[in-house]
Amino acid sequence: MSQPTKLMTPILIGGCIILLINFSLRASFGVFQIPVQETFGWPRAEFSLAIAIQNLAWGIGQPIFGALAERWGDRWAIILGSILYALGLIMSTMATTPEAMQLWEVAVGFGIAGTGFGVILAVVGRAASDDNRSLALGIATAAGSAGQVVGAPLAEGLLSLMNWQGVFLVFAAIAMTMILFIPMLGKGKPASPSELEESLGSVLKRAFRDPSYLMIFAGFFSCGYQLAFITAHFPAMVTEMCSPIAPGSLLANLGITTTSALGAWAIAVIGAANIGGSIFAGWLGKRYTKKYLLAGIYTLRTIAAAAFILTPITPGTVLLFSVVMGALWLATVPLTSGLVAYMYGLRYMGTLYGFVFLSHQLGSFLGVWLGGTMYDQFGDYTYVWWIGVGVGAFSALIHLPIKEAPTRLPAAA
Repeated sequence: MSQPTKLMTPILIGGCIILLINFSLRASFGVFQIPVQETFGWPRAEFSLAIAIQNLAWGIGQPIFGALAERWGDRWAIILGSILYALGLIMSTMATTPEAMQLWEVAVGFGIAGTGFGVILAVVGRAASDDNRSLALGIATAAGSAGQVVGAPLAEGLLSLMNWQGVFLVFAAIAMTMILFIPMLGKGKPASPSELEESLGSVLKRAFRDPSYLMIFAGFFSCGYQLAFITAHFPAMVTEMCSPIAPGSLLANLGITTTSALGAWAIAVIGAANIGGSIFAGWLGKRYTKKYLLAGIYTLRTIAAAAFILTPITPGTVLLFSVVMGALWLATVPLTSGLVAYMYGLRYMGTLYGFVFLSHQLGSFLGVWLGGTMYDQFGDYTYVWWIGVGVGAFSALIHLPIKEAPTRLPAAA
């Protein structure tokens, strides 16, 4: 029987909605940097460490939830992830010490893992036809960006009505709604007979002996560093380092009159630009060599980040950088996940991509933690920004030697 060719299936739509909700909440955490700091008088590094631990827990949880989904079913991974997401947000509102906040962000991180890319992209990838897979992964990734468009401004708006603890409780209720969309995911396409012949342990051993897989693993580190640093610190960076918004300017006429509001909207602009960027990257991934596309994306990110920090930070440069960086933001995700699926098949895609995503989240941890620590030490974000430029250049180079070809099962004895 031929493979289905329909692109917009209920599975893709349901997966997109779950990712939209997940990322709308996750992308908002940078907006809470200053409110949490003002509530407790903590150094910036303390809440930054909480977000960094959240990102690390997300990375550690990704291969775990990928394996859980492949063993027990996708719906159980998503249900558990939703519950942990909500529980972590609720308990964070009761934290009165940095250690307590950091502890409960572990639960949030695992919740993001259970309802995030590792689980959902595997569902979407298995359900899509070979012709549609790269584009379907791009559309699902774009849904996460759509969540980013609404998450930070929503948090900023709710903060004008209630304290940050109240916003966290609202977000906990929203996190639980992801469970409602599980029935749309149905059952994906079964694995091929050759894929069923190999155990999870065997394919993991084969992958970690493959230099190309290790280069994919290493290259995804900078993506996590850059994205998590910007998500966690860019709103505060814009608030404190950007020149004021001129009265009567276009931004002021649109109601964006403070650099704090501009910082939140910058995250939304990044998300909006990446809706198109992710879909376009998925479309390109079907037609061109993925490793070269990835190298190109990291090169453009490196240039954009260097240009931004070398010029005066104004409302105009903030918006320009947000558009450019947004177009490249999650464009790496459909290409990286598609590369893993192409090289190793669909049976264990969730777990294999989960381990690659762990590298992403190790970078996320370092980016968020260094952002807070170096801010407290130097009073701004300049040095940690240049580290991001360096790791971006590293990722551009390390993708070039990857051998982009399906791997073969070892011959039977």
